[in-house]
Amino acid sequence: MASSSTSNSVAKLDGATPVALSLFRIVFGFLFTIHGTAILFRWPELTPPMPVSESWSLGWWAGALEFLTGVAILFGAGTRAAAFLASGTMAVAYFTQHQPTGLLPIQNNGELAALFCWGFFLLIFTGGGSLSIDAALKKKN
Repeated sequence: MASSSTSNSVAKLDGATPVALSLFRIVFGFLFTIHGTAILFRWPELTPPMPVSESWSLGWWAGALEFLTGVAILFGAGTRAAAFLASGTMAVAYFTQHQPTGLLPIQNNGELAALFCWGFFLLIFTGGGSLSIDAALKKKN
């Protein structure tokens, strides 16, 4: 009897996967967008403040990529391509800005870059889920 109950629970969870994936993508895209706005527009204000990135500098380009790919991922528009760019951006950030100061992410303050990198890597393979512009366009065709 317990296995029937368990299989029903698993079936319900499996059925919710496309929506759960969409919620994951939305939250991840929102967080990445806000990370980009903090670099580009100094909003929201951070404590301690983030160093100012001069226009067209490497830091500015990183912020621009974070903002643009974050918005695309948030809405699920070109999710796989945006996630590929975002994942690569975070891998570069990790290995150039964090890894030289310590081996492990917990030692070098690179946890956020590593988590973003691997979260976006997952979205490359899964796509944006059922609540995305990508899914709506696919249904139209």
